[in-house]
Amino acid sequence: MNIRNILLIIFCSILLSCSKKITSTVSSVNTVIYPSPPDTARIQYLTSISSSQDITGTRNSFNKFIFGENDNFLINKPYGIDVKKGWIYVCDTYIHGIVIINLEKNTFEQFIPKGKGELKVPINCFVDNKGFLYIADSERKQIVVFDENRKYISCFGESENFKPVDVFVESNKIWVSNLAGHQINIYNNDSDFKLINTFPDNQNDENGKLFSPTNIFVTEDKVYVSDFGDFKIKIYSKEGKYIESVGSYGKGIGQLARPKGIAVDKEKNLFVVDAGFENTQMFNKEGKLLMFFGGSYKNHGDMWLPAKVRLDYNNLDYFRKFVDPEYNLKYLIFVTNQFGPDKINVYGAIELLKTVKK
Repeated sequence: MNIRNILLIIFCSILLSCSKKITSTVSSVNTVIYPSPPDTARIQYLTSISSSQDITGTRNSFNKFIFGENDNFLINKPYGIDVKKGWIYVCDTYIHGIVIINLEKNTFEQFIPKGKGELKVPINCFVDNKGFLYIADSERKQIVVFDENRKYISCFGESENFKPVDVFVESNKIWVSNLAGHQINIYNNDSDFKLINTFPDNQNDENGKLFSPTNIFVTEDKVYVSDFGDFKIKIYSKEGKYIESVGSYGKGIGQLARPKGIAVDKEKNLFVVDAGFENTQMFNKEGKLLMFFGGSYKNHGDMWLPAKVRLDYNNLDYFRKFVDPEYNLKYLIFVTNQFGPDKINVYGAIELLKTVKK
């Protein structure tokens, strides 16, 4: 065999190794749906991501012979997550960095910046429409900012009573959950990142008072805050006026034990991760419980100390192959687990296809 043929074989092997790596075999036997039959299915567990091999795949025998074994990098202790335009960003507190996954190119990278951008405890992150990455570092007590090329841009925060634990960018403003200050800080999304407002203003208002604000989600007209210390999700106007709350402390249906990550879908349904119940609860816009999914880990689809939930409407094509053929995929639901074998659970909000008759 001449050198040209050998090179052709190697080139073909490389092409094969770069094909889509997230594979599945969907069947009615192993499909995990919530709620369970005979209730109407609303959520399906699709897959999980826990290491680089879940994205890049493992090499076949020929590739192993030519290139050797490929390294397998783990997602160790994830907390925050964001999903944008074919990319997944995961805060891994164990490596003091961010795991960055490219769904289109099937790449998995550990982003561990040094120098001015060095991270200590990156607990939550957000990527804006420009591709800028904002990281809430609870030990640095700063928001650390990188541009679309992951070049360090700046950092900001307050000198006193400031411990950022979540960050959200919306309407040219940066919203930060300040655990130490028991409030939400709002900054200009500009080069100076100037503090322009905080709320709640009146800490004597028992309803609107924040005890331990941990996670935040901002819509066009409302700000949702997970108050870990009051076992509620508190809702404010964007001007900081308290509107209402969802949940209460307890073990009953619709109650909360350790509320953490939150997200709101296009129908204004509220998703709440509960690390105590190890599930995610879903409330409608009136604050009534619709359903919950997950549960203490026993098998795929369950959760193990879950932390964050993120919804995504733009990357459905990468996960449609996991969906039971009787259902249509409406949007994706990502939930991080700090422990257990499944570090990022990917669920789908589903609806029965009209052509399927029961």
